[in-house]
Amino acid sequence: MKKLVSLLIRYIPRKYLQRFAHHGLKVASLFYQGKGVECNVCGKHFRKFMPYGRNPARENALCPNCLTLERHRLMWEFLKEKTDFFIKPKKVLHIAPELCFIPHFEKMSHLDYITGDLESPLAKVKMDVHDIPFGSGTFAVVFCNHVMEHVDDDSRAMSEIYRVLKPGGWAIIQSPQDLSRETTYENPNITDPKEREKHFWQSDHVRLYGRDYGQRLKQAGFQVTEDDFVMKLPEEKIKQHAFPAEEIIYFCEKK
Repeated sequence: MKKLVSLLIRYIPRKYLQRFAHHGLKVASLFYQGKGVECNVCGKHFRKFMPYGRNPARENALCPNCLTLERHRLMWEFLKEKTDFFIKPKKVLHIAPELCFIPHFEKMSHLDYITGDLESPLAKVKMDVHDIPFGSGTFAVVFCNHVMEHVDDDSRAMSEIYRVLKPGGWAIIQSPQDLSRETTYENPNITDPKEREKHFWQSDHVRLYGRDYGQRLKQAGFQVTEDDFVMKLPEEKIKQHAFPAEEIIYFCEKK
């Protein structure tokens, strides 16, 4: 199963996976029935989660019912425990929206929820994160996860998110990170997909963030809290929901 998942992710374009993968996973979920883990987003239980990822696929990662990964389940828990997102009215922009979140957020009557992306078939608004087509101070919340490692100019994209936030608004902007690196690694001369995968972990990545990621967000104007939320959770809860072991939540506020 791990090899099959790796091949599918590697060779099938993401837009097709987003549109069709959940149908096949509904069938696969029958083989994962059990009580070993719980998805805190959809509430389903399984003996374990499915593998997911490249070179090689990670064990116990993907919820076969709603397609959450470790980072999605952690973000949901963070929103529930440390924000008023599920309680107070908010205008929300979700950039590169994850399928696992969309049906839940769309059902929340207190949210004015807008999805946007340049290519994703899941997004309602076609938009480039370098030039977001909304006025300054439009949104109370912006989500933009695993996007900055793909874009040509991450400084401009971060500044655009800052611009469209209201004063007092906040964003969660997550990206893959190599915490062993002090500084972000970029080399615009690396354009070959195989070389990009070798250097940046994936063929469509153009940089690999280091521990300076929060500083780059601050340069866009944000007040950034680098929250080690998961490291403060009980071990049994981490195992129950298969949260990532070390992910830092980048909570970005516009004061």
